[in-house]
Amino acid sequence: MLLLMGILPVVLYQYLNLKWLGVSWTVVALLGTATAFIVGFKNTQTYNRTLDAQQIWTSILNSSRSWGTMSRDFINNTGHTKKLVYRHFAWLTALRYEMRSYRVWETSGKAHNAEYQKYYSIPEWETDLETELAKYLDAAELKYILSTKNKATQIMALQSKTLKQLYNDQEIVVLQFVDMQRTIKDFYSHQGRSEQLKDSPYPRQYAIINSLLVRFFCFLLPFGMLKEFDKLNETVEGIMKGNMVWLVIPFSVIISWMYMALGQVGDSTENPFEGSANDVPISQISRLIENDLREMLGETHLPPFLQPQHTIIL
Repeated sequence: MLLLMGILPVVLYQYLNLKWLGVSWTVVALLGTATAFIVGFKNTQTYNRTLDAQQIWTSILNSSRSWGTMSRDFINNTGHTKKLVYRHFAWLTALRYEMRSYRVWETSGKAHNAEYQKYYSIPEWETDLETELAKYLDAAELKYILSTKNKATQIMALQSKTLKQLYNDQEIVVLQFVDMQRTIKDFYSHQGRSEQLKDSPYPRQYAIINSLLVRFFCFLLPFGMLKEFDKLNETVEGIMKGNMVWLVIPFSVIISWMYMALGQVGDSTENPFEGSANDVPISQISRLIENDLREMLGETHLPPFLQPQHTIIL
């Protein structure tokens, strides 16, 4: 498409002698400057969204290690410890499945993103949530959680209920109870921030303006370069004399591709949980947490870490 957009104006200008097609370069330059600003603004904001997502899940990793330590050392009953830890795995599972669910504004289905999906797999799209949760919850809890709307929230509510029962049974003291409840509050905070990123897309008005400006600039660029390259005929000799205008094609394609590519980079970092190759690796972070906490319980048979597929890890 970019090549065709470059060829057509040159052919009309050179062969059909439609010299009026040459647009003032000043106009194109001003539009290009405005486009560069809006593209740079978008890419900065979308990168910050991905960075925020990475920080949220790093905080989940840190808080989860604290949760595993407290569950092991505060509670003398190994059965209760294992239940709290495994239920935490269920919370991680429910949260990451929700993060990988589809939203209409996400761009993973666009051609420039979808073409890469054959090179990697998304764990949350390969098995259903019920199968995964069954690994960590008993039958009664699984049935209850599957009936709720926000499964991660209700799993964490069960954690709080269990802590209250342990405190009532005097299996933990008040300071331990407060510390663990504070950690649950932290988990809710991390979950809320993660959900906020998932459910609040980059503002559509900025995204649309960005797309329109880039497309309009790419369309207008070769028209603005016609007269500028035509003037170069006065400074050259030989075979290029009278043919300098043909250089509009490669240069307009290169510059247009650069603007289009920057726009696509912004799209690919706009939604950090959508299942694209540039996602925050929440599946791998969850597996790391699970292995760390299992080792705290003394388990030796650990699930394998996810392996990169064509240098892509989710």
